[in-house]
Amino acid sequence: MKTAEFRHNAHCPVLGLGTFKAEPGVVYNAIKDAIKIGYRHIDCAPVYGNQREVGQAIQESIREGVVTREQLWITSKLWNDSHAPHDVEPSIVETLDELNLDYLDLYLIHWPVAVRKGLFLPESASDLIPLSEMPLTDTWFAMEKLVDKGLARHIGVSNFSAAKVAELLNVARIKPEANQIELHPYLQQRQLVRFCQMNRIHVTAYSPLGSPDRPARLKEKDEPTLLNEPTICQLAEQHDVTPAQILLSWAIHQDIMVIPKSTSAKRLQENLAAADIQLNQEDLAHIEQLDKHRRYYSGSAWTINGSAYTLKTLWDE
Repeated sequence: MKTAEFRHNAHCPVLGLGTFKAEPGVVYNAIKDAIKIGYRHIDCAPVYGNQREVGQAIQESIREGVVTREQLWITSKLWNDSHAPHDVEPSIVETLDELNLDYLDLYLIHWPVAVRKGLFLPESASDLIPLSEMPLTDTWFAMEKLVDKGLARHIGVSNFSAAKVAELLNVARIKPEANQIELHPYLQQRQLVRFCQMNRIHVTAYSPLGSPDRPARLKEKDEPTLLNEPTICQLAEQHDVTPAQILLSWAIHQDIMVIPKSTSAKRLQENLAAADIQLNQEDLAHIEQLDKHRRYYSGSAWTINGSAYTLKTLWDE
């Protein structure tokens, strides 16, 4: 499989397995199945609530001789309540304990948003800490120390705009190597992708299939559905593949890493096979026309009334 090259000649498979919304009790078998059929890149986060089970599946796969730790690329993230420099190392140590690992291949700042310690989501504006009081650069300096200590081999960000990435690039001793963002044909983010790639920052696409299984509270009435998009369905028919495979292949053709979530053995196989699908320039041109600047995850959870964060300042748009 095609890989993305990181510092020190490290290579991450461009297609991985996402674990967001993979329920405890189900994710264990999904990870075991995925590793068995060839997945080597697994994306995690403590806020997903399933890292201990993910770690159990990883360790059992290693003990059974299916894979070695060195063959795996494991990513996790720093949650918003741990941006204070003194909270960064304890947070990764807790994640490593949950995953039963000695190090992460990649550790990301999950959002450019700070909340009070111990919170998942803010309930009032006072639960949110303005970036003027908790600068992203201070959090980043603490992330760099994780690399020095061998707790993370590579570090990066998630949901960061070009402006926020640039802020880190201006001061970083160890530059961010990845930016994980929502990306699919309805939200192509071409300028951000171009900026990252020009600065040798790998882009990872989350919700590459439009996140049709996300909670109902996050959905809008009559919202567009990527998997039913006529252009995508037509290309799938032409190539004798599924719409999901077209969406994944589209990202990979642009040197974007992609982490679809699935707990179905059949879909795990199909998603992995998408890495081998060849789209031509005409196919890609048709998909390029689908951009609606349509976010399925708007970030509105951080912009409650009275918050220091607004959608404009979150995305810098």
